[in-house]
Amino acid sequence: MSTLLDRKDRMSMSTGLEVRVPFCDHRLVQYVWNIPWDMKMHGNREKGILRQALYGILPDDVIQRKKSPYPKTHNPAYENIVRQWLIDILNDTTSPVNQLINVEEVRKIAEGSSDYGRPWFGQLMAGPQLMAYLIQVNLWLKHYKISII
Repeated sequence: MSTLLDRKDRMSMSTGLEVRVPFCDHRLVQYVWNIPWDMKMHGNREKGILRQALYGILPDDVIQRKKSPYPKTHNPAYENIVRQWLIDILNDTTSPVNQLINVEEVRKIAEGSSDYGRPWFGQLMAGPQLMAYLIQVNLWLKHYKISII
């Protein structure tokens, strides 16, 4: 959660926007935490109690919309970019992240099809999210000159 809030802060500040996160109010979180699970899952849906509370206020297509992680893109160009970037990292024997991963297994993901199987930590874009994560780890290791011994 702190990562998402930090990202929201950075993205909004960089564009001069003031952004609020009303569902992160600690009183609301404490209240909802103590609601019985079957109420939270009203209608056997995640956020069911929220959906029911907003029924008639928001359009049905908004209320019935699937949960969507933030941020995401389904643009095929994004997947191609991260795929090629990761392949370049895997091919560079000096890339620090290669010491932390099974290079050949990750290469199978990067060079494989778009069907990545199970979502990675609940992400809808399992492969692109995993590849972007490994790219970020590699950039972090390089930026801070981390040596793995």
